[in-house]
Amino acid sequence: MDSPDPLLKWRDEFPILQETTYLINNSLGAMPRRVYDSLRAYADMWATRGVRAWGEGWWDLNVQVGNKIAAIIGAPPNTVSMHPNISTAHGILLTAFDYDGPRNRVIIEGGIFPSEYYMLRRMLPPQMELHMIPCEDGITVDAARIVEAIDERTLMVHVSHVLFRSAFILDVQPIIERAHQVGAVVIVSGFHATGIVPTDVQALDVDFYLSGVLKWMCGGPGGCFLYARPDHLTSFQPRFTGWMAHRRPFDFEVADIEFRDDAFRFLNGTPSVPNLYAVQPGIDIIGEVGVENIRRKSMRQTALLISLAEAAGFEVRTPRDPDRRGGTVTLNPPHAYEVSRELLARNILIDYRPGGGIRISPHFYNTDDEVRLAVAAIQEILESGAWQRHAQAREFIT
Repeated sequence: MDSPDPLLKWRDEFPILQETTYLINNSLGAMPRRVYDSLRAYADMWATRGVRAWGEGWWDLNVQVGNKIAAIIGAPPNTVSMHPNISTAHGILLTAFDYDGPRNRVIIEGGIFPSEYYMLRRMLPPQMELHMIPCEDGITVDAARIVEAIDERTLMVHVSHVLFRSAFILDVQPIIERAHQVGAVVIVSGFHATGIVPTDVQALDVDFYLSGVLKWMCGGPGGCFLYARPDHLTSFQPRFTGWMAHRRPFDFEVADIEFRDDAFRFLNGTPSVPNLYAVQPGIDIIGEVGVENIRRKSMRQTALLISLAEAAGFEVRTPRDPDRRGGTVTLNPPHAYEVSRELLARNILIDYRPGGGIRISPHFYNTDDEVRLAVAAIQEILESGAWQRHAQAREFIT
């Protein structure tokens, strides 16, 4: 049994934990019970206040929710805007750059999430050079090589805070410092960091931080966010925009937009209000638990995972160094895909990524016994041959 763990008092807040071994928090955090009340509050507001709801909270709700996140990531108030997904936030941000100047180079790293790569590839003008620093071992990226690649031709550096396949934590501080020395702008993608790795965007002096509440923040879909350094909220002008970014939206002027000087600058049309209600319970709970407390437990449980996996003889595709390891441990046992399907069939929720393996991601509400169960189940699946039923199914499908 687990030794006393004060964070386990939160288990009752998450209904799915009563029914499953939930170790897939790097993909979708467990839903807090409070979401039922939050969405009812949205429905009640709409039902009873109707159009008056806009003036009674809905219009400012986007940045109000952003301010809750700002308190967790060390951002000043009114610098975080909420968006339905990363692609939307990313696309808005990319339209705010001037691509006609002498800088024609964008630096990225080989651990980038593919959707972000697709966005860059399609939205950057033809004259922009997309230079990738490789992830040669499939696990890490050398921050020093990124620093060396940044020069006076660099317009933008776009890097992951935590790599999605391996949970490698990239040391972004020297990258940001070097970029600023030559006048380049840094975008850090932190989807696999927020809520599990303590982050202070002001201490980093990062220009823009893209992330979301879907995973470790337990906020569910529809809650991505964009932090913009305060000085950029008076200078960058996105071309993907709308009336919420206007200083005088209710004047309904058919003229060039006059941007606000806060997080509203990166908004556009009418927000998805139900999402803004749904994401708040998770954000609130993470704020109450504290990311520093979550991180301490995560480092201990991921170390336990690695120890158990190595004792079982499984390949570990995640850094051993706890300071360079996020909240996920990626294991690559024999027949990893088929094993992952059998784990799911047994109600042990994990996921699988090609080029990586089985990703196991305990959160603050998980027990050590659940961690042990997952590794023991992999061993039993391999020893019993239970994985074979999924190999046949996969062959049939393909």
